[in-house]
Amino acid sequence: MTRCKGAVTAMVGTALTVALSTAPAHAVGVGNDKKPSGGDTAGGAGSDGTLSASVSDIQVSYPEGGDGGGKKGNLGTVDPNWKPPACWYEPAMTSEQLKKFVDTDSGGDVGIHHSWWGKGLWTDHYRDGKPAENFDLHSPKNSVSEGYKNYNLGKDGYFWRGVAPDPDASDSWDCGRIMFWVDADEVPDDPNAPTPRTLAEYSYDKVKVPETKVDLKPEGKSVVNLPTWVWLDKGTFKDVKVRAELPNTGLWAETTAKPVALHLEPGTEDAETFPASGDCAINDDGSIGTPYTKGNAEKTPPCGIRYLHATNGTPYQLSASVTWQITWEGSGGTGGDLPDGTFETTQDMNVQEIQSVNR
Repeated sequence: MTRCKGAVTAMVGTALTVALSTAPAHAVGVGNDKKPSGGDTAGGAGSDGTLSASVSDIQVSYPEGGDGGGKKGNLGTVDPNWKPPACWYEPAMTSEQLKKFVDTDSGGDVGIHHSWWGKGLWTDHYRDGKPAENFDLHSPKNSVSEGYKNYNLGKDGYFWRGVAPDPDASDSWDCGRIMFWVDADEVPDDPNAPTPRTLAEYSYDKVKVPETKVDLKPEGKSVVNLPTWVWLDKGTFKDVKVRAELPNTGLWAETTAKPVALHLEPGTEDAETFPASGDCAINDDGSIGTPYTKGNAEKTPPCGIRYLHATNGTPYQLSASVTWQITWEGSGGTGGDLPDGTFETTQDMNVQEIQSVNR
């Protein structure tokens, strides 16, 4: 990251002399004069109150499935080529907030890879109308941003700035523009302007789903050549819905994760799964498979495993992963699909070398 610091003391006469700096900045953003509004904090304000282009002002809520106890985790995508957006632009502050910031602080991120402490760039570019370079390293040549007069005071709108969850990602340089003006009720004419799909993809990483510990018969111990029944009671898995809104843009999206299948991996090649694919459908009531009942010991379960060899001191690792179908809808009548997600847990399975057993 490029860290720039305005000239001070002996450097007073050199307006744009720069030096490396890692000094912290203070928060400013669209919520109020000191700290931006928002659930995921920002306008660039991190949890420590510093101004950070790695923190988004997107507000996240859970209309469905966000409550309840138990361990939960994030989904992994089944598409290895899919990834959420590396960067986008967001409203950062009004013209009045920028003026106050420069007058009282003037230290912080002016872009994802460009920070400035001291007056310098803030006054030259945003007050006095001088052009300044952007930091689009993916472009053959860095573009130039035209300057502003007196912070655009009196105009209705916001200065926007790039946001990148991981500023070290190479694609984050796609949002290399330094903070720029956008009139109220508009979004910038830029390929990295936020869209409802941006918010939907951002929400993907916010989906929290329950761990997948399945019920077994027999419990934690199986018998060679006899099926182990696998099931989950109804209501174990429910839809999870995440809503993301970007303040001062009118943009929103709701991403829904719906459980559709349970996949079993026995933990050894010496086993059979039921069905053969290892994919057990999730029923309409949220249950999986059928609970074992007395007298079904030798019947084929709708969801289960038959181990063909016993364990030898080290249990097999039975893996159970739930596939979640991901859809979204957003502002302006938008919507669509995202790659399915999975969440996997493992549990020990000991297998005995006994040919018959009463159950």
